[in-house]
Amino acid sequence: MAEDLDILKWSAQFAVTPPTRTKKLPGDKILLPPSALEQLLAAAPIAPVSSTQTRSLTPQFDSFNIHTFAAERRARELVTDRQHQLPHPLTFRIVNPSNGRVVHAGIREFSAHENEVGLSAFLRESLGLEDADFESAVADISEEESQSDNVDIIEVEGGNGPGRPKGPLVTIHAKQLPKGSHVRLRPLEAGYDPEDWKALLERHLRENFTTLTLGELLLVPGGRNETFRFLVDKVEPQGDGICIVDTDLEVDIEALNEEQARETLKRRLEKASRAPGTKEGSSVGGNITQGQEVNGQVLPGDYVDYDLNDWDREHALDIEIDVADDADVDLLISPFSTRQRNRPRDDEHVFGDFSNSSPKRICLQPTNVELQDAEALYISVYAYSGDTPNENGNKSSIRTPLKFCLRANSIPAGDHDPSAPTEETEENEHDPEDTQCKNCHQWIPQRTLFLHENFCFRNNILCPKCQNVFQKRSPEWENHWHCPHDSSHGIDASSQIKHNTIFHTNHPCHSCAFTGSSLPALAHHRTTTCPAKPILCQFCHLVVPQQGEADPDMHDPEVLLSGLTPHELADGGRTTECHLCNKIIRLKDMKTHLRHHDLDRLSRPPPRVCVNRNCGRTLQGNALSSHPNDTLGLCSVCFGPLYADVYDPEGKALRRRIERRYLTQMLRGCGKGWCLNRYCKTGRANLASSDGSGGAAALISKEISAMIKPLVEGINVDISGAANTAPLYFCTDEKSQQRRKLAEMLAVESESDGAGGEGEGEGKGYDVAWCVAGVEAGAGDVGKAREWLRNWAPGRGERAVR
Repeated sequence: MAEDLDILKWSAQFAVTPPTRTKKLPGDKILLPPSALEQLLAAAPIAPVSSTQTRSLTPQFDSFNIHTFAAERRARELVTDRQHQLPHPLTFRIVNPSNGRVVHAGIREFSAHENEVGLSAFLRESLGLEDADFESAVADISEEESQSDNVDIIEVEGGNGPGRPKGPLVTIHAKQLPKGSHVRLRPLEAGYDPEDWKALLERHLRENFTTLTLGELLLVPGGRNETFRFLVDKVEPQGDGICIVDTDLEVDIEALNEEQARETLKRRLEKASRAPGTKEGSSVGGNITQGQEVNGQVLPGDYVDYDLNDWDREHALDIEIDVADDADVDLLISPFSTRQRNRPRDDEHVFGDFSNSSPKRICLQPTNVELQDAEALYISVYAYSGDTPNENGNKSSIRTPLKFCLRANSIPAGDHDPSAPTEETEENEHDPEDTQCKNCHQWIPQRTLFLHENFCFRNNILCPKCQNVFQKRSPEWENHWHCPHDSSHGIDASSQIKHNTIFHTNHPCHSCAFTGSSLPALAHHRTTTCPAKPILCQFCHLVVPQQGEADPDMHDPEVLLSGLTPHELADGGRTTECHLCNKIIRLKDMKTHLRHHDLDRLSRPPPRVCVNRNCGRTLQGNALSSHPNDTLGLCSVCFGPLYADVYDPEGKALRRRIERRYLTQMLRGCGKGWCLNRYCKTGRANLASSDGSGGAAALISKEISAMIKPLVEGINVDISGAANTAPLYFCTDEKSQQRRKLAEMLAVESESDGAGGEGEGEGKGYDVAWCVAGVEAGAGDVGKAREWLRNWAPGRGERAVR
């Protein structure tokens, strides 16, 4: 008796919503009105509030105060709060009273109109409801409204209040189904391949179904318009149905009978014998190189895929296929890029040749916009099959594989395009004494013209449209046809059927509502504006459909002007931090933002570097001022020993201090073991020992004076004049000296092999001043210095162009 109190008991009768309002309902999902939720909550079993809940019932409760525990305990003992709990998942039993059919379903939303229930197409079919039932109901109501303006409100028995049923009635009972542990499905057709349907079945049930009803028919959509049909033959625990949510479900697939099992096994063996790479199957495909000739075979209805990863992009590329015995084999090509990810197929390709001519060829010019940013070329050889698909969408007819020869050759500039029509000069192809036959238009010697024309008019006939000659009683002439819509023609019925099917038959897109007037029109749609076309998003770096449900339309002005797909336009609205300036920028605006940084990089003035050739510091870009070190061009560290608080408007005292420092360096030396200053006694000794000479000869005072005199005379120390550009050679600290040497090495390295050694182009070397600034910004780290140069420093060639 206690268990019955926990069971949800509720039932009501509703009118089924017309199918036009429930097209997007998947699987076994239904829509109920909001009032049904209120009734379900009222009928739900009442569960007491758990005494172990974490929410406190007294506002003064403090977990660190022992005196509040008593009040909290009394509050929990006296609490009378109860809540209605609906079971999860919420499942229902739907009955059609007109025919007694029963099916189970799960809830999608409580958003239906009052007194109505929305059923998915699967549920309507399982209950035996047809579209004609809804049309008659709507027609009856329209007739009533035309007879009277005041239509009486109809009370639906067991429903949710007053309303007007616009469709057949169904009864819905709340019924909780047990969690399923096993289900047995029986395919209704033979030949199902586990590799085709097993993964599809798992995904279809997980995304669309909450329940499975014994005896119902499952329609599982497969790839490329295929549909697999299964009968739910057995469920465990035994009963009318099971719940398949939050449970481990074991699925068995068994044949409907022994005959079907034998037929399935036979088809699997046939498919295995004709698998790609076998003698009776299609070729495996693979990579093809420019100038290579590949021989292969393909079964009717199959594709053989090849990849061309490298070709001469400066010249035209001619891709040609030859077939044996006039086999009906087509050539399809699609570039592989961020905008094209799929292999070419008859209804999805960029370039294709469906003609009846042989050999078939496609010439790709280097100026084709479709080849822009193409990483590779996908080439597919397709054998057309005129078989009619069976009920599940599969083509059961299997014939002999067709032989083909595929070539990809480059056409040098100035050579004749083999795909272009040629103009033949008939004057050079016959003798001047020959005469043209009026029937077959061949050039015949004048002496035999009479005999030839008598035979020709009696046996041959000229087609006035294509100017081809046929024998009057040949099957080619009997089956010769011309398309009334274009210039296509052929000599057999199969080619005419193929032409009409490809070029003059409507083909719907299986991903959207578009319908193409021909197969090439559908292929163009699926490779351009189809919302389901997969792309590699440049922002999330995932292969996704180019347009989602919430994304803007393909023809939205912002989409057309931005050059992005709808998905990229929506995904590019996310923000990120610029790695150069740390500003928050939208992803879709980052490219433009970085271009501004690049323009700023090219227009930046060169940094001011300390004129001391042993120093690796910059002057921080300060403007010239009245300070002597700014005019002299030294950094504050190098100018420190030269500073004196004296009035020296002409810089004479400063020149004497510079000369005195040179003399001190040359006579005494700095005594630092790292010094490499050639105008220092210690530095000259270090340089000589590093060269292996053992030591430097001491200089006399006369030689020292001769060395430093031109250095001192070339210095501009006039404070009111221009800044000094003459180099100075003072000893400095070890870190500064090492940074200077590192900057000089980076300058030589960038000059030899591109910017920062990254191979970004010839002639993009950096001046020493920029390298000094880069090493200073990178705190002596070579990697950071190279990165700073790439981001902020203009190369020599770039500055010349600017």
